[in-house]
Amino acid sequence: MKETETIRIKYFCKDIPPLQAIGGRKSDWIDLRSAENVSLKQGEYRLIRLGVGMILPDGYEAHVVPRSSTFQKFGILQTNSMGVIDQSYCGDGDEWKFPALAMRDTVIHVGDRICQFRICAHQPAISFEEVDHLGSTDRGGFGSTGTV
Repeated sequence: MKETETIRIKYFCKDIPPLQAIGGRKSDWIDLRSAENVSLKQGEYRLIRLGVGMILPDGYEAHVVPRSSTFQKFGILQTNSMGVIDQSYCGDGDEWKFPALAMRDTVIHVGDRICQFRICAHQPAISFEEVDHLGSTDRGGFGSTGTV
């Protein structure tokens, strides 16, 4: 990818501010906002409109995750844990959405920041080679870091 990429974006909602990278740093995620007012009861599921669609650079995909404050502020979980938007999802009707499950009654307003995204290079072509031994030291399993 070039130092700075220009991404063509379509706004489906004029009530949300234009997207912008934070401080021009390469590593920051970009916030996405709700493009609709949503009332959810505990246990309800809804695809929340994010009001944008994009043409991603060739060879890239977008990873969409909740903001760190999303659960605390709104009580919703992203049902697919992390959304992956591939570069072929770029038609005039391909609006990005956030799959939300309400863990409590909640209200989300137009413009509320509920998730964030970044673009990442596609995985390179890989092959697998079966071996009998991996040749590395065992770490001890899940949750073992820092336990002597």
